[in-house]
Amino acid sequence: MTPLAEGSKVPEFTLQNQHDEAVSSLSFVGQKTLFYFYPKAMTPGCTVQAQGLRDVMDQLMSKGVKVYGVSIDPVKRLGKFIERDNLNFDLLSDEDHAVADMFGVWGLKKFMGREFDGLHRISFLIDENGMVEKVFDKFKTKNHHEVVLDYLNNA
Repeated sequence: MTPLAEGSKVPEFTLQNQHDEAVSSLSFVGQKTLFYFYPKAMTPGCTVQAQGLRDVMDQLMSKGVKVYGVSIDPVKRLGKFIERDNLNFDLLSDEDHAVADMFGVWGLKKFMGREFDGLHRISFLIDENGMVEKVFDKFKTKNHHEVVLDYLNNA
């Protein structure tokens, strides 16, 4: 597994959001986008991460950043996650992990002595030109939003 590197062009793709509406990578052009991959909706770590971003959305928006969360969950589950946790950004469904493959975030994981293929928790800040500006791969779910804001405030 090799995540898309900083300076790479974001591949073209289209995914469905929680309303089953198409969201294309082409819509990222013209504004900064935080595109974050998370393993599974409504699990403890993913919930903490999403709530952190929800709670700093005003600060992210003031920096011109739009947020999308991506998982392999079906569209219906994404809607339940947004409703349950009052999330204020779109979640995208990548059920066949094709986009995760494009971004290099699908691969071997280890958990409780088991090895399996899965989605890695990695975030990409995409610039206004559709290029990867920053890769966030070293954070804890509870401070992901702080790591992102720290980068934006000091960039």
